[in-house]
Amino acid sequence: MRLAAAPFLLTLCLSPWVHAATLTVCTEASPEGFDVVQYNSLTTTNASADVLMNRLVDFDAQTGKLVPGLAQSWSVSPDGLVYDFKLRPGVKFHTTKYFTPSRELNAEDVRFSFERMLDPAKPWHKVAQSGFPHAQSLQLPALIKKIETPDPLTVRFTLSHPDSTFLPALSMGFASIYSAEYADKLLKAGTPELMNSQPIGTGPFVFTRFQKDAVVRYKANPDYFAGKPSVDGLIYAITPDANVRLQKLRQNECQIALSPKPLDVDSATKDPALSVAQTPAFMTAFVAINSQHPPLDKPEVRQAINLAFDKDTYLKAVFENSAQAANGIYPATTWSYAKDLPGYAYDPQKAKELLAKSGLKDGFKTTIWTRPTGSVLNPNPSLGAQLLQADLAKVGVQADIRVIEWGELIRRAKAGEHDLLFMGWAGDNGDPDNFLTPQFSCAAVKSGTNFARYCDNTLDTLISEGKTLTDQDKRSALYQKAQGLIQQQALWLPLAHPTAYTLTRKNVEGYQVSPFGRQDFSTVSVKP
Repeated sequence: MRLAAAPFLLTLCLSPWVHAATLTVCTEASPEGFDVVQYNSLTTTNASADVLMNRLVDFDAQTGKLVPGLAQSWSVSPDGLVYDFKLRPGVKFHTTKYFTPSRELNAEDVRFSFERMLDPAKPWHKVAQSGFPHAQSLQLPALIKKIETPDPLTVRFTLSHPDSTFLPALSMGFASIYSAEYADKLLKAGTPELMNSQPIGTGPFVFTRFQKDAVVRYKANPDYFAGKPSVDGLIYAITPDANVRLQKLRQNECQIALSPKPLDVDSATKDPALSVAQTPAFMTAFVAINSQHPPLDKPEVRQAINLAFDKDTYLKAVFENSAQAANGIYPATTWSYAKDLPGYAYDPQKAKELLAKSGLKDGFKTTIWTRPTGSVLNPNPSLGAQLLQADLAKVGVQADIRVIEWGELIRRAKAGEHDLLFMGWAGDNGDPDNFLTPQFSCAAVKSGTNFARYCDNTLDTLISEGKTLTDQDKRSALYQKAQGLIQQQALWLPLAHPTAYTLTRKNVEGYQVSPFGRQDFSTVSVKP
């Protein structure tokens, strides 16, 4: 946090009248920006899509079903190719100092929001310097044949082929709906880049200010279609150190603290002023192994890395037994989970043998990339990297640790610059493809979200064919084969399936932890 911001933030949070009107959330990192379609990190989704935007449909984690969002209803043709969405009437875009809408949400906004990601000929397509990672990895340009607007409140998507993941994908942050009117204004003014720093949405909160590495400020949207939020203001106090987040929570400088360390969770349970909210997370922590960098391009070398790591010690030290060991890419509760995969038990001697078989009897040099601050998927980045470094050294692999700021880490990892990368993935909607396509498809290598950088026709076919099926048993059979191939190729070093924890003050009501890491503060209240 910048020193100049701290005194003001402290005064604001301790003012008696603020407690009932303002919710301050201590978060772990700055968002990369607010034009969410350009990014794929959860931190950015939380700061943009979750508070500023809405999507056609939402995924209700409690029921495991899709529910209406900006679309109050939808229908699908018998052949699975045509989706008609009926929009809610009367939905208003945000009014800010930099934009006053002249109309309500209509079908043109939906068409614009998707066509900018799909059509290279559109001027807004070129604005996203980082591209559209989710749309590209999900291969939406090839899937969506056309988008039509039969009337102002109807949007029709025609697909090139059936895809059982299309509707669930629309609940993801990247599928947020933008104002076409605001986009036109920015384009005519020659300032389209402002979409990333001066966002406009329809969501429960309105953006007011952002100071990088310090604070994001929002105010309640009085015209929100689901009802004005219970608090008048929302503050994201960017606090990278988990210990400081806990201290601020205890001092009531923030009322919610995200991504606590396991030790802090235990401490909070003993504090009468604090509460702990938790849920099993639909997430996997892993080390991505860049299969494009020799000698990591050899399956035996990747297998040796898996065998060399003492995962039990890692789980106890880093997660303090608050997570389940990961044997593959999915949590065990995922439908299509391949429960009979053998995995890689800790066996440094076998790791040495595989390295020798690969012509690397004397080992090799590599790098380990990690972030500087903790998160749900990596509570103690420094310790985790040191444990991996020490275990690799025992089998002759010399690994240098490189600690890289989160935004730069994501950018460079998407470009494939890493060797071994501590990373995590959170599914958005409970569908197993939400891991497969973004992390293991060939298209995801191009978009950057495939951190293993692995493109294989057999694996790609299993993934793509699975999406064309509606029968869950048949999809599961394909996905289990895909999991077997991924494990055999040792594309990841799977680490853990964490429990998602959030710490709150006792006077916070209405907050629920999402298994997907998403944040909903629209119904949260802070009692005096």
